[in-house]
Amino acid sequence: MTTDDEAPVESPAPRRPGELRRKVFGRRSGHKLRARQSQILETGLDRLAVSVPPAGTPLDPRSLFARPVEDVWFEIGFGGGEHLAAQADANPDTGFIGAEPFVNGMASLLRHVDERGLDNVRVLADDARLLLAALPEASLGRVFLLFPDPWPKSRHHKRRFVQTETLDLIARALRPGGEFRVASDIMGYIEWTLAVIRPHAAFDWTAERPDDWRIRPEDWPPTRYEAKAIAAGRKPAYLRFRRR
Repeated sequence: MTTDDEAPVESPAPRRPGELRRKVFGRRSGHKLRARQSQILETGLDRLAVSVPPAGTPLDPRSLFARPVEDVWFEIGFGGGEHLAAQADANPDTGFIGAEPFVNGMASLLRHVDERGLDNVRVLADDARLLLAALPEASLGRVFLLFPDPWPKSRHHKRRFVQTETLDLIARALRPGGEFRVASDIMGYIEWTLAVIRPHAAFDWTAERPDDWRIRPEDWPPTRYEAKAIAAGRKPAYLRFRRR
């Protein structure tokens, strides 16, 4: 959990017209990594890290993988990496990109990748928006945003990832018929998400009945954070939006 006084990490250099400023709110690391975790982090990043290209230079996400992939899915803020690793294991012909600036989360995902022997995962230890802006139009099949920091105080709502300008980036990168999936155990954040996305011209909310958002779909692996939320008595919501 972050504190109120923690400021975003932003790009120090002047921006070119239309270039995004890097924003990473809160801490970049938690408890000290053990020696094995540090080793996995170092070697994993050497093999799997994605670099954001200069502004205006497109990046074909399929080119990031050593073998051909049929589709590419992108998870924003993957936490401990349980969901991303499980999806990559279940969908070996799909390439997965995960963005997570939190060092401990990155180490956790890379451990999952190592233990499962996954070759279809790439990672970005930075602001996901920077990579989204570099991807070509209609180059992603799915985007995931699972249990993001809700920034509950009103003065911090501008830090929430779901904003109209961020949705514009996701909409541009998603192909028609692609999915944007959002989960949260904080109803204020769910209400915020629906209020921002439902008026957006690029997305349709797929829910037709309450169980469509109250029950996690079978192809949506659980996360450690989700289990903790349920154990604490909080009921997550699972939102799916289709790119028009």
